[in-house]
Amino acid sequence: MTNQIKKQRITLFIDPSIAKQAKAQSVVEEITLTSLVEQALVKYLPEKTIIKKIIKKLG
Repeated sequence: MTNQIKKQRITLFIDPSIAKQAKAQSVVEEITLTSLVEQALVKYLPEKTIIKKIIKKLG
């Protein structure tokens, strides 16, 4: 049995020129567009994201 990684399909709306450049770069690097976007997000995002709830006092 192969070791398959779960993936989630998402839809994004991005500038067409960015999409075109990303597609071209994925060809240059000989990787899929999915891999290129995943690598870019991993480099951009912090290791952990902590979301704090801010409670606004009324009155």
